[in-house]
Amino acid sequence: MRMYIRYAERKRWKVDMIDANYSSVNGVKDATLQIQGDRVYSRLKFESGVHRVQRVPQTETQGRIHTSAISVVVLPEAEDIDIQVAEKEISIDTFCSSGPGGQSVNTTYSAVRITHLPTGLIVSCQDEKSQIKNRQKALKVLKARLYEIERQKREAELSATRKGMIGSGDRSEKIRTYNFPQDRVTDHRIGLTVHNLPSIMDGNLDVIIEPAIAHFQAEKLREAVEAK
Repeated sequence: MRMYIRYAERKRWKVDMIDANYSSVNGVKDATLQIQGDRVYSRLKFESGVHRVQRVPQTETQGRIHTSAISVVVLPEAEDIDIQVAEKEISIDTFCSSGPGGQSVNTTYSAVRITHLPTGLIVSCQDEKSQIKNRQKALKVLKARLYEIERQKREAELSATRKGMIGSGDRSEKIRTYNFPQDRVTDHRIGLTVHNLPSIMDGNLDVIIEPAIAHFQAEKLREAVEAK
């Protein structure tokens, strides 16, 4: 986590800690960062995947190397969901407002019932004496319910995307290895190995990120040419 925070600071990006859970030995179990700035996603999107760390912990008395796996997920910030309801998508009925026991409290057809035809959602409003105000309120409620449906849909898609990015979290799916005893970092996707691990952990990641970007851009271009 610190490596990415330092990288963001070097890029003059804004970093906010959204959430973090710490272990009993001052480690980080999981964390969520929000990073804002110029080309943040385009530079970090290839960091998604399983990162393997090989090191000798301070608590290790026999010098054995321990291996751990860390899942990194990089996602663009979701834009605000703008719910648009077209007139052709709704059916509007008016009726007399009713009070307790079904008695009519208004002799005019001021109450409004809106049916959203694509989803079958039905919203009614009879709070106001004005049909126009009841319609406005009913539309707000309808949009709120449609927003909730869209939010749940996005969460499901996001969950599927996240699983696709990190796989099962198994070490065999690793994209990169940080080997502290050998002072090296290897990106297995592009066959790149660099040394000076302390510098990389201090946020000097461009020596890995830029070759990765170049590799995947070239790969995408090749696929586009082959598809023609």
